[in-house]
Amino acid sequence: MPPLFRTGDRTVVPGKALWLALAASSLLSACAGLQAESGSGVLQAGVASARTQAAQQAAREALPADEAQDRQDAERGLIARPTGRVVAADGRVLKDFDAYGFVQGAAPDTVNPSLWRHAQLNAQAGLFKVVDGIYQLRGFDMANITLIEGRAGWIVVDALTNREIAAYAMQFARRHLGDKPVTALIFTHSHADHFGGALGVISREEVARRKVPVVAPAGFMDEATSENLLVGGAMSRRAIYQFGTRLPLSPTGNVDTGLGKDLVSGHVGILPPNVTIDQPQQELVLDGVRFVFYNVPGAEAPSELTFTIPERKAYGGAENLAQTMHNLLPIRGAKVRDALRWADYLQQALEQSRGSEVYFGQHNWPVWGQQRIAGFISRHRDIYKYTHDQTVRLINKGLAPSEIADRLRLPASLADFWGGRGYYGDLRHNVKAVYQLYLGAYDGNPVNLDPLPPVQRAQRYVQALGGADKALDQARQAAAGGDYRWAAELLQHVVFAVPEGTDAGKEARELMARCYEQLGFVAESATWRNSYLTAAQELRQGTPQLSQDRAAMAEMMAQVPTERFLEVLATRLDGSKAEGRRFAMNLDLSDVGEQYRLWLENSVLHFRRGEPDPRAPVSLRLTRPAFLGLLAGAKPGQAREPAVQVQGDKAALAGFLQLFDKSEPGFPIVTR
Repeated sequence: MPPLFRTGDRTVVPGKALWLALAASSLLSACAGLQAESGSGVLQAGVASARTQAAQQAAREALPADEAQDRQDAERGLIARPTGRVVAADGRVLKDFDAYGFVQGAAPDTVNPSLWRHAQLNAQAGLFKVVDGIYQLRGFDMANITLIEGRAGWIVVDALTNREIAAYAMQFARRHLGDKPVTALIFTHSHADHFGGALGVISREEVARRKVPVVAPAGFMDEATSENLLVGGAMSRRAIYQFGTRLPLSPTGNVDTGLGKDLVSGHVGILPPNVTIDQPQQELVLDGVRFVFYNVPGAEAPSELTFTIPERKAYGGAENLAQTMHNLLPIRGAKVRDALRWADYLQQALEQSRGSEVYFGQHNWPVWGQQRIAGFISRHRDIYKYTHDQTVRLINKGLAPSEIADRLRLPASLADFWGGRGYYGDLRHNVKAVYQLYLGAYDGNPVNLDPLPPVQRAQRYVQALGGADKALDQARQAAAGGDYRWAAELLQHVVFAVPEGTDAGKEARELMARCYEQLGFVAESATWRNSYLTAAQELRQGTPQLSQDRAAMAEMMAQVPTERFLEVLATRLDGSKAEGRRFAMNLDLSDVGEQYRLWLENSVLHFRRGEPDPRAPVSLRLTRPAFLGLLAGAKPGQAREPAVQVQGDKAALAGFLQLFDKSEPGFPIVTR
């Protein structure tokens, strides 16, 4: 009999006693479900099925012995805990420190027991002393702020996601540690949850006035301001699934993100660095404290640094290390990461951290003791190296990505390591990332060279199965047998093929939502759980109505080079509408003194910085903010700035602007 579930990196096959109990309970639940829940199969919404409960119990029995040391480490050095809420100026609740209060006691049936344990450890929010002179603010956002005491003030490592929560965290720290100034700011890498709150830590004016060092790795500004720009709409939409941002915080909803608790919204900004780490090893003295920085680009982030503080026997691992397996390809989407390079950096980290008595990262909690630090780093190293090497071995035996993902298991020495379990990343997804890095997404089978689009494929499959009713009947049987992966696949075809308002369409959506709930309940990975449960939510409630909050990103967008926005503009050109059209325009951004030539050729938009083209039929002069408004969909007459000037053929400009698509921030994913 095939396994019911895969939890984390193990396949759970319940023992004989469990099979007997499961057979009886599933038969009873099937009969009761069919009688009591018309149109929804045998599953109850929001309730762990008998199959799920059995899988949770089997997962619980398969877990390694609980290590009390982790709980001690997560709570060690606590100085104070925050309570209550952080409220924005407009009244929105940005952070509720009591919202995860339900994550206590034994794991409920609706949460994987391993993930529940991890969620409890991540729920330890507060100000912590790491060692003398080093403190951390954990649980204020998904990432951590690290405070290092210098001669005159605080050296701040990373700045959380937005201005509001970073300012609150710094005020909280000063309340308990003293009102010292910020004497340096270090950005470990180019992901927004580590720099977006910079202006809540220190202002641009104060950096300039006091000549405060702002330290970052080489390439930081380019990567930080461009990572999500070209496909930012799709990444933001998919991030709702990865982080479960629209789920209720509850035992049947969001319990964690793997790297921390909830991701806080607010105003995102950045500070340009004035000190760059561009050497493999580079020493700096900041406010009397000696740092040895290591430049480690191209693994967890395109631009990243780690460091040691020798006199305090401390190693800062940035995000190359965390209390979870990381992802090689985020569910939200990103450039695929190199597992082999990552493992090599961790080998270097073993050598760099010799003599250190504490490791701390920018997520999760620290590790104390040289021997434990070495074991922590070496096992993370081997998780990425094993994933890489064994995936490549199976690639060369001709296996497809999904076949490798279903076959590959970590050895017990790594699978039983709590700090490397798949709470944020997941072995199955990381296997596919390794495959993609070397061979791309195509598996070599010509049937997948030119597959039918999803809706057409769904319609053909439903027809081949004998119609929606027969497809639904097979899905009901699969769900009743606990085969939720197959049931969801069948139901996805029905959802895509059958109109939502029909009886079959309604039942397919609800039964699929219930299958996704069961898959989410057993998932060890927080990101997988959030994705399954968000899909269930959208099947019931529809696609969310989303809008882009330009004000929240204004501070960040001010630092993005204009060329990046023009690249985005080119990707919004509807090539079919532009076919056969020619157009040229001069663009003068009056407030920043930048001039560009834009021209349309072969349905492609080109641009070049330089003097205006006297032959261009249109010249547009406006401020950079007004230009960004045009990119967001405003018309020249709606810019509300008297400085907007259009010279030449205004009708041609209007026709040109009509060639561009608007972004759709709330596009459907599990429905059509």
